Amino acid sequence: MDDDIIGMDDMMAIYEVTDRFGIDRESISVPLEKEGGGAVTGGTGGTVEITAPATIPTSEWLPALEEDLLGLGFELQSEEDEEAF
Repeated sequence: MDDDIIGMDDMMAIYEVTDRFGIDRESISVPLEKEGGGAVTGGTGGTVEITAPATIPTSEWLPALEEDLLGLGFELQSEEDEEAF
C-alpha cells in the first residue's frame, strides 16, 4: 500500500526540520517504509536514522521529530544569525 511508503513530500518535510538543526543530509538515513509512531535514533559518527510514522501524517509528527533531535543533543540554529548574512 502506498501510504506505508515515504513520499517526496514526507522527505522534504523531514529535511525542513533537520535543516534547521544544520544536520548534513548525507548523515541522515530514512527507511522507505513508514513504521509505528515514527522514531529517531542517533548512530555512530553523527548519523541519524529517522523512521516516518505510519499511524499519523508526517506533518503532524514533525514537532515530535524536533523534540527527539533536541533529545539527541542537536541544537537549533539561530534564524537571526542566518538572516543577518
